[in-house]
Amino acid sequence: MLPLVLDLARLRLVLVGNDARAERRLALLEAAGAADLAVYAEAPSPALALAAGARLVRRLPTTAELVAAHIVFIGDRNAAESGRFAEAARAGGALVHVEDEPALSDVHAPAVLRRGDLLIAISTGGKSPGLARRIKGFLGTLFGGAWEGRLDELALLRRRWRDSGADAATVAQWTAAWVAHQGWLPADDPLSAAAPSAGAARPRPATRH
Repeated sequence: MLPLVLDLARLRLVLVGNDARAERRLALLEAAGAADLAVYAEAPSPALALAAGARLVRRLPTTAELVAAHIVFIGDRNAAESGRFAEAARAGGALVHVEDEPALSDVHAPAVLRRGDLLIAISTGGKSPGLARRIKGFLGTLFGGAWEGRLDELALLRRRWRDSGADAATVAQWTAAWVAHQGWLPADDPLSAAAPSAGAARPRPATRH
C-alpha cells in the first residue's frame, strides 16, 4: 500500500449507491473538496437525494460515464454487479473503490481526522474499518480543534522563515523548536527531541496584524 493525498478538486468522480453508505461517502468526498462529482442512484434514499442535489442522476451509470471518471466509488451493489462496474471503470483507467469489498478495490478509503488542512488518515488496507474508526476516535482526543489554528500559525511562520532566506533544513529545525517551545506535543516525542539546543538560533515569531 502507498498512501497518497489526492486533490479531488482536480478529478472527475462517480459515486454509485442508494443508501446511507452512499450518503456517508458523499459527505466525505465533499469534505475532501470534490468539485466534479456525479451521483448515480436508481432508487436513492430521501436523505441521499437531498444531499446530492443537482448532482443526482436517477439511474445507473453507463460504461461511457464510468470510463470518463478518474475515481469510481461503488456501494450497496451485489458482488457481481460491483464487479461489472469496477471492470468497466478500470478498463478506462479509473481507480475503483467498492464499499466493503477490498478484493474488488484499487484504493482503500481511510478513516480521516481533519483539523483544517491538517489531515490524519488511518488505514487497515480494508481489513478492519472498525479498528480504523476506533483509532481515529482516539487520535481525535489527542489532536483537538486547536490544531487547526496551530497549523495556520506554523504556515505563516514557515512562509516568513523562507522569505528571510532560511533553507529547508533550517525551517525544519525551527519548526521542531517552535512546536517544542509551544508544548504542542509531549516532550519525549521525536519531533521535540529533534529540537535544537538552547544555544541554537531561535525562530522568529510571526508578527500579527
